Amino acid sequence: MPERTFILNGKPVTVDIEDDVRLLWVLRDVLGVTGPKYGCGLGVCQACTSHINGKAFNPCSVPVKDIGRDDEITTIEGLPATVGKDLHPMQEAWLEYDVAQCGYCQPGQIMTAVAKVRQAREEGRDISEADLDEIRNICRCGTYHRIREAIVAGAKRY
Repeated sequence: MPERTFILNGKPVTVDIEDDVRLLWVLRDVLGVTGPKYGCGLGVCQACTSHINGKAFNPCSVPVKDIGRDDEITTIEGLPATVGKDLHPMQEAWLEYDVAQCGYCQPGQIMTAVAKVRQAREEGRDISEADLDEIRNICRCGTYHRIREAIVAGAKRY
């Protein structure tokens, strides 16, 4: 099998895996990183949302062959290290606003929120209602109102 090397949560990893295996399965089944959840396998529900080079993406729809040696994959497990804390400010806001009900989709929700706040900041502005409206992660428990509140609060913390 071919070897694939990339950076996962700040550390280089190498896996022996077929090129067509989706990155989500490499993360979960090969590397034991279970924060990104399997929901649909099509990038629609976004439960698996992680970051590649700081941008949100859905590893369920990306074959491992498309990940380069220098690509940095960050999952919810590695998110706190990006700010040098035990919890990322967005995770803290999630707890404060009691967002999670079942919790299944929350890692993807948080990763999307962080990427959306980062995008707004790169554009020199605060996160807006329009930004929040662009977020398409599915929450089967329907905690969307608390999710929006937590994103706004979390954005103010970093």
